[in-house]
Amino acid sequence: MTPGEVGRARTALVRRKYDRVARYYDLMERMGGSRMDRWRRELWRRAGGLVLEVGVGTGLNFPHHPPGARVVAIDISSAMLDRARRRAREAGVPVRLLCMDAQELAFPDDTFDTVVASCVFCSVPDPVLGLQEVRRVCRPEGRVLLLEHVRSCSAVLGPLMDWLNPVTAWLQGVNINRDTAGNVRRAGLEVLEETNLWRDIFKLIVANPAKR
Repeated sequence: MTPGEVGRARTALVRRKYDRVARYYDLMERMGGSRMDRWRRELWRRAGGLVLEVGVGTGLNFPHHPPGARVVAIDISSAMLDRARRRAREAGVPVRLLCMDAQELAFPDDTFDTVVASCVFCSVPDPVLGLQEVRRVCRPEGRVLLLEHVRSCSAVLGPLMDWLNPVTAWLQGVNINRDTAGNVRRAGLEVLEETNLWRDIFKLIVANPAKR
């Protein structure tokens, strides 16, 4: 297989896994409790203008959309989007929902004032490519806001996450040992803030496209 064919196969596999877990996704997310909800609220407090949400899932961020923001939200899984559409209708949330791959965003350059993602770049097959696309569609003066879990630097937890990662990746397409802050920088984004929310595993990352 060519590198392109390998990439497409990996993306299709992630899509199938999220289609499969869509019906259980909200239950899985609730395991994060009120802490995760608080982190989502803090993430979205910083968003404004024309906003792109990458990896909307079932729409758990809808209650945190700031007043007046215009939000376009994408996800690779049609099953997840079906649930997000239902949630948006029931809550009266004005959001445009599209089925789209984060690695190949169908938007012109410099479209959005803010790009937001929560626990997404752990599952994008090529996270640097996805973040490069985020950088491309974000305006030069805009902000990229990420809530992500990453590999711990702990001498105990880091290797444990490496050991468990093949299991989580196989079951759900989630990689628990990624260096997402490093991937943000590799994609050409300038990291303005990197805040540890829980140990050094859950992070709030604020970045700028850093375009020249």
